[in-house]
Amino acid sequence: MSGGGNEGGCLWRPCQRRLHKGPLLSCPHRTSDPPTPPPAGKTASPGTLLLSLRVLVPQEKEFEHDIPEDLGPLQFVKLRKHHSLVDNAWFCDHITVQGPVAFQEATFPCYRWVQADSVLCLPEGTARLAGNNALDVFQKHREKELKERRQIYCWATWKEGLPLTIAAGCEDDLPANMRFHEEKRLDFEGTLKAGALEMVLKHVYTLLSSWNCFEDFDHIFWGQKNTLAEKVRQRWQDDELFGYQFLNGTNPMLLRRCTSLPSRLVLPSGMEELRTQLEKELQNSSLFEADFILLDGIPANVIRGEKQYLAAPLVMLKMDTSGKLLPMVIQIQPPSPSSPTPPLFLPSDPPLAWLLAKSWVRNSDFQLHQLQYHLLNTHLLAEVIAVATMRCLPGLHPVFKLLIPHIRYTMEINTRARTQLLPDGGIFDKAVSTGGGGHVHLLRRALAQLTYCSLCPPNNLADRGLLGTPGALYACDALRLWEITARYVEGIIHLFYRGDDVVRGDPELQAWCREITEVGLCQAQNRGFPISFQSQNQLCHFLTMCVFTCTAQHGAINQGQVWRAESPGP
Repeated sequence: MSGGGNEGGCLWRPCQRRLHKGPLLSCPHRTSDPPTPPPAGKTASPGTLLLSLRVLVPQEKEFEHDIPEDLGPLQFVKLRKHHSLVDNAWFCDHITVQGPVAFQEATFPCYRWVQADSVLCLPEGTARLAGNNALDVFQKHREKELKERRQIYCWATWKEGLPLTIAAGCEDDLPANMRFHEEKRLDFEGTLKAGALEMVLKHVYTLLSSWNCFEDFDHIFWGQKNTLAEKVRQRWQDDELFGYQFLNGTNPMLLRRCTSLPSRLVLPSGMEELRTQLEKELQNSSLFEADFILLDGIPANVIRGEKQYLAAPLVMLKMDTSGKLLPMVIQIQPPSPSSPTPPLFLPSDPPLAWLLAKSWVRNSDFQLHQLQYHLLNTHLLAEVIAVATMRCLPGLHPVFKLLIPHIRYTMEINTRARTQLLPDGGIFDKAVSTGGGGHVHLLRRALAQLTYCSLCPPNNLADRGLLGTPGALYACDALRLWEITARYVEGIIHLFYRGDDVVRGDPELQAWCREITEVGLCQAQNRGFPISFQSQNQLCHFLTMCVFTCTAQHGAINQGQVWRAESPGP
């Protein structure tokens, strides 16, 4: 049995094993007492071991529990935490029972908090489909578990027209098993405090000494310094770094190869040479675009009584023979009745005008990166997967066991975002141009464009024409990680689903699929999301998307925020 002392994560370590005449239970736990036998007059039901423990301090113990009769293969363990004066909750990892015969061992996963006078009924941990239970008691346990979970994990509407979320007004309202462990909480909150302190100190510095030249920009780089920060400081104005960001920066999801010149790119008279250059690059398949049209018409925020501004730029880029992606022209806003031929900015323009145009692009990239590709396409999607998993798949289901390590902490981190970053009057409203309601409009537009294929790198990169693009490190790594994840998923799924008919006949799996598409994602079947699984391949592809989105994709979109090259304030 493992638990208690590991506040930062699950303990996946082997317990000591010895052979005894009776079953041996190995348990790291918070207790200084031997196991308490069942009360007088009570005996364990056949095939089930009933165990009660008092939890006091973190430690690991191994003890022998003699049982006079042969129980046969153990199917369940009931775990009870006695009430005490200091009623601390106890996080139990697992219980391992070693029988009298070599290799006769049973493991009962828990990985839950044991609270108050509660009793947990833990089945033996081998994954099973609903129709593969030799004992009817397993089916009853699955049904009881899901009934209880549906009462605990409820859907809620955060904003109309957006994916549903867990019903929790704040992190304290979340189920205990979805909360940060102490080590994670301290690390998370410590990082926030350190970042906030650095921002305050820099703000005070800028109040005392305003910027008058670009050299003053160096002042923001004091504090945590590294090689990357120094490189950004030296090259943040370069066109080469500007183009590189679209391939491998914080947001590598917008760039696409052109198959024709964009209709919004209106070239006025006098720019025939630019048109010729664009058409030449187009013929060579070396012309790319980054279109921020999703921002067009989004209402801008008002911060401290001052109206903010939002651009919806278009950037045309070329890839030269050395593999460098370089900007050719920037259009800040699309054509409109009041401006049918909006101004264009070129690298040959005065340096400050060209730099200002690039700064507006980076500002717009911040808005789409944070809201569309980070919040919606990873965080909110992962939360839908997490809530549906807890509501529809019992702990014995192989898909539950496959997914649960990848959706850990999802509900708390998202709840904190909704209560700290995104509430009315929160950080987004106080500091970001799309705050004050514009962010909700943008998320709704982004959801309308969110397709199943767009979440799968082989489809997404092919659609954007980036397969085989020189220097596209994100694209290369995403494909490799997708393939690795797919092989892992297929290996697990083929152990339990020996044919397409088994997939179609799994009621828990089919309910989970519908819960995601029809409920959590608000009828997303018209955007390619499945409402049922008809084959092994279809199931494996969907699960690969789930795991990839919650792990590799979020890492690619999130971790780059440590340094955002040449990005002005939001």
